[in-house]
Amino acid sequence: MKIIDSRGSFVGLALTGLSVLFCPPTLAQPEKLSTNYVLSVASERADAIHRQGEAVVFNVNLLLDQKPVPDAEVQWTLSKDGVPPNTSGQLKLSNGVARITGRLDEPGFLLCRVTFRTPANRTLTSSGGAGIDPLQIKPSLPAPANFDAFWSEQKRQLAEVSVNPRLSPVSSLQPGINCFDLQADSVGAPVSGYFAKPAGAAPKSLPIILTVHGAGVRSSSLSGSVSWAKQGFLALDINAHGIPNGKPNEFYTDLANGELKDYRHRGRESRETVYFRGMFLRLVRALDFLTTQPEWDGRTVVVHGSSQGGAQSIVAAGLDPRVTFFAAGVPAMCDHTGVVAGRVNGWPKLVPNGLDDKPDAKVLEAARYYDAMNFATRTKAAGIVTVGFIDTTCPPTSVYAAYNALAGAKEIFNDPPSPHTVSARANQAMRSAILKHVEQMRTAK
Repeated sequence: MKIIDSRGSFVGLALTGLSVLFCPPTLAQPEKLSTNYVLSVASERADAIHRQGEAVVFNVNLLLDQKPVPDAEVQWTLSKDGVPPNTSGQLKLSNGVARITGRLDEPGFLLCRVTFRTPANRTLTSSGGAGIDPLQIKPSLPAPANFDAFWSEQKRQLAEVSVNPRLSPVSSLQPGINCFDLQADSVGAPVSGYFAKPAGAAPKSLPIILTVHGAGVRSSSLSGSVSWAKQGFLALDINAHGIPNGKPNEFYTDLANGELKDYRHRGRESRETVYFRGMFLRLVRALDFLTTQPEWDGRTVVVHGSSQGGAQSIVAAGLDPRVTFFAAGVPAMCDHTGVVAGRVNGWPKLVPNGLDDKPDAKVLEAARYYDAMNFATRTKAAGIVTVGFIDTTCPPTSVYAAYNALAGAKEIFNDPPSPHTVSARANQAMRSAILKHVEQMRTAK
């Protein structure tokens, strides 16, 4: 296991706790100059990692025209990565700065939000996070006893459907790259993507990469598959919904506002009807197609995506033993059941509360079969995961719950100042890890 941190400018980072102590401050680097006022929160500890019960210190800094504000007041809220217990209050800054100390007595993350209202009645907000023994975060619930049996049956049903690939040539706009629109039959909607490969590649010479999409409704990425093909991959980029590629933007907007509106919660009352069933099975079907290509080296299979695509990357590795490496940026769909352990759960917040203000029991049970955390326990593939410490869409607590469940060789790129995004450094870490894995597989022959 390997932990990487961004070690960049930890702008907007706050180390938070549930008890608060104000101490002499140190200046922090501003988050961004969006107005004449700049509010930032910055960690005193570069990696933003602490132990349970340890003091966690962060600095608040307020500037006006790049100079400390002599006298100001901000509002602050501290939480356990967005869930109770919460504390909040007002804080007077002296010469534009103040220091806050807090603690958390369990493995997890702390999230701080600080706001300032300018004299012009504009509100500035800065957030920061800190990990508290994150490598000790455990799954909120184990995988269901019949998790494997359920997915074995789903794959059996998929196997009864012929792949029936339809390849239509499209221009890659890159010399030496052959590209095709791929449609392949699956359970429900087809696999729909752009397939690209180097022209004239020798048989059994190329690794596979399958790239998958985050949330939303869009075409597959032609440029994405071509980019990987230029680096010597059999590359397939598939859209999340099995919809046609290359249509006008209005086509996808209409689907997003109509047929696929709120797809993320569709059918969540039963494991048989959860919308993501078809999405997950298309991962296996895409690999069915790729692994029959004569240029495949017969060894290397990589799956890569972020957010919803990060979840799919972990799921593919857990569902299909052909996967040898996955790269999951800020993965969604982790620890759906976190609420039962008093923790935040990941996108898409699949489990609602019922009329009794408790988690809906039927949805809670169905969600366990679609939790990337549970698929993580089923793979021996190597992988890399990235995590933002102020990500409120795919909170770091949920990401670490899945990461810690992985059994294979793994590394995590900690990105403390990042919200729900894959920073340039995180993206480079994933790309480098993918290429390193390919080289290792090549030299291990």
